[in-house]
Amino acid sequence: MNQALDVFLIEDSPILRAQLIEILQEIEGINVVGHAEDETTAISNLAAVKSDVAIVDLELKSGSGVGVLVALQRDPGRYHYTTPIVLTTHSNPSIKRTCEQLGARAFFDKAMQMEELIQFVEAARRSTN
Repeated sequence: MNQALDVFLIEDSPILRAQLIEILQEIEGINVVGHAEDETTAISNLAAVKSDVAIVDLELKSGSGVGVLVALQRDPGRYHYTTPIVLTTHSNPSIKRTCEQLGARAFFDKAMQMEELIQFVEAARRSTN
């Protein structure tokens, strides 16, 4: 039996969030288990819901995705050892390096790398089996 990959989405744009949820849910073996648009809700929900992967936008309605990365790195067990993936419009090398230092497994630019993000999530799902 194939194991599903549980994904939590942290994105403040309602339009992009809805599009990503729709795309991800169309992929066999991917479950979107929750979403948040701000740092506080994201951190709270990540502690409450088991997810394998969190797709994290850096610029949120309040707080930031960096704060989410810090929380995930500081207490991984509390957050079910969720693997963070960054999806952002702020893709300069310095920000990317900071995110990697905070445990981001991958880093994608919203404007140019949406397909690569989807491929990465599909590959992560395949690797769970």
